[in-house]
Amino acid sequence: MKKTAGVIFRTLILLLVGVTIGLYISRNSADRTLGFSFSGNDKISQVLNLVDHSYVDSVNVDSIEGASINQLLQNLDPHSLYLPPQQAQNINERLEGGFNGIGIEYLLLRDTLIITQVNAGGPAAKAGLQVGAKVIKVDHKPFSGTKLTADKVNSIFRGDKDAAIAMDVINPNTKTTVALTMKRGRVDLSSVNAAYMANANTGYIKINKFAATTDTDFRSALKKLKADGMNKLVLDLRGNGGGYLSAATSMADEFLGKGQLIVYTKGIHEARTDYFATDSGAFQQGKVTVLIDEYSASASEILAGALQDLDRATIVGRRSFGKGLVQQQFPFGDGSAVNLTVARYYTPSGRSIQKSYKGGVESYRNELAQRMQKGELFSEQSNRSDTIFKGSSYHTSGGRKVYSGGGIMPDIFVPVDTNQNSQVLQNLSEQQLFSAYVIDKMQPLISKYTGNDDFIKHYSVSDDDFHNFILYASQTIKEMDSRELLQSKEYIKSILKASAARLKWGDNAFYEVMNTNDVAYKKALEQ
Repeated sequence: MKKTAGVIFRTLILLLVGVTIGLYISRNSADRTLGFSFSGNDKISQVLNLVDHSYVDSVNVDSIEGASINQLLQNLDPHSLYLPPQQAQNINERLEGGFNGIGIEYLLLRDTLIITQVNAGGPAAKAGLQVGAKVIKVDHKPFSGTKLTADKVNSIFRGDKDAAIAMDVINPNTKTTVALTMKRGRVDLSSVNAAYMANANTGYIKINKFAATTDTDFRSALKKLKADGMNKLVLDLRGNGGGYLSAATSMADEFLGKGQLIVYTKGIHEARTDYFATDSGAFQQGKVTVLIDEYSASASEILAGALQDLDRATIVGRRSFGKGLVQQQFPFGDGSAVNLTVARYYTPSGRSIQKSYKGGVESYRNELAQRMQKGELFSEQSNRSDTIFKGSSYHTSGGRKVYSGGGIMPDIFVPVDTNQNSQVLQNLSEQQLFSAYVIDKMQPLISKYTGNDDFIKHYSVSDDDFHNFILYASQTIKEMDSRELLQSKEYIKSILKASAARLKWGDNAFYEVMNTNDVAYKKALEQ
């Protein structure tokens, strides 16, 4: 179960949280323990003990300890960090591909939980919970109107497997109250956001992370598309902050021939380790185009770098994030953990694509904003002339020049769409007003269409629809810049249509709508 949020915008801080999850050298790294323990002779322990017993005021020593460890680690590099127990659990669940819950996505609207997605085959689906249902009571106690938060919702719906949960919900169709009972069970988190045929012979697959199940999810999507006649593929890694090293190498293996070098890692305490392709790839033939942007990081860059260096794919978009460090997770007994950088990784041509962090963590975090200020996101020439790439050229197996030091440089540059970056658009998304409007106003309209193809082909958001949406949104956002509204008008229309499609038919329909006017997507199809 996860909270439905605006899928178009990601703030820089959220991105950094994603990529600092890092790239684990092994899926099983959590089974290893730290090679040391804090003792009475340790200065950190002595100071914390002194504060705990002698400081003038009451303090949370655990919190101080975590902050101290994190500050120490952040002085090493931006991706070594301390994870409190809940954060470590959330990251591990995400990368292991599932958790125990009931299998829903939701929106908190007017202090009421409204179901926006029900996972097929999950406990909620088996109990008959419908999209659009409003949850009024949980376990026979009032739920709606109790100052709901995401943390409160998660604490109720996620937890021990087979624990029973009773709900009273208002059915979205009949408006009657229905009592449902379900048991928590395994909820799978797919790595594939969307997979559909873009045209008669080209498939489109969007991967959102590199988790334990990513290769299996990808193979399943690939099989379906090949059955539909796919012999070319657009692989979308935009916004993908990475994950497991093993997931990245398994994905690369799907496209490469036996014996080809995918990536290698090495560090002072880690001997060089080479990762080679086998002969088990499911898409070793057929053209491949990979979409990346400035939010593609870590494992995404391993995959894109390998396919670029080996001339297996055309890379389209903008320069990737630039994370070439490998983290391994070391757990503490209380559920917290340390993500420690243990190695660097290098693409087949020998490139390290890690951007500099010599200026410190703050400078590192501001690097994407600096790209924007320099005009790099709008100009290919600004990319090529950046000083970090001077004298750092490498070559692909076919002799093409590629670059190191600051991410994967695309083969075909696509500037950022300025219509997607207005403040008003970001506010609309952050307040979840697209989903709210669809739930409040558009459900009768959606129900008139026979399926997502019918809806996508025949429905368009009119100017009247746009104005009605803005009027609805103005009840929440009191001030909206009219110039920005005009600038982002067509994009707002696309998100509104896509959000309606998603509520009724899921993520595939959402991305089909959004990709219709996506310049980078169109460029990828041209390849």
